[in-house]
Amino acid sequence: MQITKSIITLQQLRIYAYHGVDPQERLVGAHFYLDLQADVNFRDAILTDDLSNTVSYADIVKVITNEMAIPSRLLEHVGGRIANSLFEKFPLINKITLSLCKESPPMGVDCPQAGITIEAVR
Repeated sequence: MQITKSIITLQQLRIYAYHGVDPQERLVGAHFYLDLQADVNFRDAILTDDLSNTVSYADIVKVITNEMAIPSRLLEHVGGRIANSLFEKFPLINKITLSLCKESPPMGVDCPQAGITIEAVR
């Protein structure tokens, strides 16, 4: 068998955090949803069943929650920090696609979610 692509995915992580341009948003907080795809060559993990040959998604979640705990004005800033931290912590990650959305953002219209998507390569 030839593996042509291997991706670790996290879908719809729901995290309560304190991000927003309005100071009230950083005071009250909101729910945020994060989707992540991390390109990782985990061919050896397929063969060995050894966690050291891949990246633990539980460890990825720890990095994400640590970055989400730091209040920021812009989701662009939060997403960039998350991507940078993941590249720094996990050398096996080659590419990241990350979507981060705020639930019911205060924009004066009914909008279930608004957010950003980042694609980044090492």
